[in-house]
Amino acid sequence: MSAVQGVVPAGGPSPAAAPRARRGYDVRRAFREYVPAIVVIVGGLVLWELSIRLLGLNAFILPAPSAIWGALVENWNGERFPLFESAKNTIVEAAGGFVIGTTAGVVVAFLAARWSGMRALLLPLAVAANAIPIIAFAPLFNTWFGLLNPLSKMMMAAVLSFFPVMANVTRGLSGVDPAALELMRSYAASDGEILRKVRVPNALPYFFTALKLASTLSLIGAIVAEYFGGQGSVLGRMIVQSASALKFDITWAAVSLAAVAGIAFYLLIAFVERLAIPWHSSARNDG
Repeated sequence: MSAVQGVVPAGGPSPAAAPRARRGYDVRRAFREYVPAIVVIVGGLVLWELSIRLLGLNAFILPAPSAIWGALVENWNGERFPLFESAKNTIVEAAGGFVIGTTAGVVVAFLAARWSGMRALLLPLAVAANAIPIIAFAPLFNTWFGLLNPLSKMMMAAVLSFFPVMANVTRGLSGVDPAALELMRSYAASDGEILRKVRVPNALPYFFTALKLASTLSLIGAIVAEYFGGQGSVLGRMIVQSASALKFDITWAAVSLAAVAGIAFYLLIAFVERLAIPWHSSARNDG
């Protein structure tokens, strides 16, 4: 072997080596983050399947994962229980409510953070609305927007999405470090400049935390609203109708689709967060 082999240049690793090292680090980090969760899920499903078979439990009590999977495949595009169509319609309702609730929450948060009088007026109303049981809104929205109108379900999802967004964004806009405000004012920065350069960046981590909560809550709101009536091809109606027909494997298949949709919503928000605020500790690769 020559004397120069294995010697690192004085300037450090070559520029081409940095992306390779970074990719290797990302793979290792993803492995540490996701493999344990996958192992737990797979192990739980295997334990579930074995328990059903060994204990001989009736499917009426708890179907086996294999039976749930079979019901999902069989009824994916079924006529009586169209699970794919139902999941698509429910996701549309949840996404619509998510957008409505998030938009309203952000608007109220900016008003509350800008004017203390608005904060004193709006926050108690928001807290009071959040304290009302969600099922109390369903008959009202069905009456106002129509039983078969998807907007009535979207509004239920919006109610659940609104409060976490409003509360978190208000906290992020208001809870700015006083030293940062003093520094900006020492440079004669206007209120608009302070908002753009200090308050909004400070609120972004709070905003994405709220979005993660609202993404799953909107799905819950849409499904709960569907329990009180509406078009037939939605997950809430599939759960009610299949349970009434004692087809609990289909019921669990519909519940599983709702869970997968909620996880997908959450992961999408987490991905956008990493792209939008890579500088924040919640999105950095801390190792």
